[in-house]
Amino acid sequence: MRERSNGALPQWLLAVGPVLVLGSILGLLSLTTPFEALVAVDDASTLEIVWLLTVIGALAGVVPVAIGMLWFPFIRDLDPRYLHGFLALAGGVLAFIAIQLTVDIVETGLAADRTGLAMGLAVVGIVGTFVAMHAVSAWRQRTMAAADTDANGLAIAYLVALALGLHSIGEGLGIGVSFVRGDTTQVTLLVLAFVTHNVMEGPTVVAAVARDRTAPPLRHFAAMGLLAGGPVILGGWLGSFANSAPLAVLFFAVAVGAIAQVLIEVAGLIRFDAEGVLTRTNVATFAVGFALMFFLEDVLAGALLNGVLVPS
Repeated sequence: MRERSNGALPQWLLAVGPVLVLGSILGLLSLTTPFEALVAVDDASTLEIVWLLTVIGALAGVVPVAIGMLWFPFIRDLDPRYLHGFLALAGGVLAFIAIQLTVDIVETGLAADRTGLAMGLAVVGIVGTFVAMHAVSAWRQRTMAAADTDANGLAIAYLVALALGLHSIGEGLGIGVSFVRGDTTQVTLLVLAFVTHNVMEGPTVVAAVARDRTAPPLRHFAAMGLLAGGPVILGGWLGSFANSAPLAVLFFAVAVGAIAQVLIEVAGLIRFDAEGVLTRTNVATFAVGFALMFFLEDVLAGALLNGVLVPS
């Protein structure tokens, strides 16, 4: 039996608190244009560009993931059946991202000057990453079996964070390209869009940890948050200095391969202490996670990027 937290805060506040924080940040970003005052790219030094993209990437990637991880105390105190459902919800989030990335691979690859090279990189990225992560997972399971331990959630949480981090590189590419073009309005809208849906990456990461007997030290949460959201910064750097379609396809493909392996890991984690994976609760929450990401990514974020929700 894992330990449960007994904090003084009521459950409803633990559930609503991150939403209030997210709403405040989105409100500030939508009412202001924080990137209008950015130094002109043509006059900026390389160091200035790197620093500004670091700040923007942290706001778009690290901050929303950290906000989402604030749901950990709420998730941790859920009944095991609903905790498994939350893991399934995380699977729905990951499945949507994988499908979206696959579409991006096809669209970006077909639009590239060297389509054959781009699609070849896609195959290598997906298959190579899946095989490599599967081998690492098998080694980890053998090591844990030899050590006679079932503290599996933290290891899988790191794998989830890694897969999401690889996906986040693609987001940073979009920010970097818009930045070097001097389109500060587009940068603001991209940040708004990424903050909106990246907040779901936080609970997706910590859901696996919540089923372990004890909560890990805070340094693990910080490391996983940086691993999941920090690559937006790396993508921003790459997008500003190496705007390459084949490179983007490769990063997208690596993320798809990683997510495919992580979905297998999440299913195994549910199966570890549950009668089955395809329960009504799990299927329903998987669908909710998928639908929620569709709303955040294709509906709400699309409205933001089209200027519907942001005053001109």
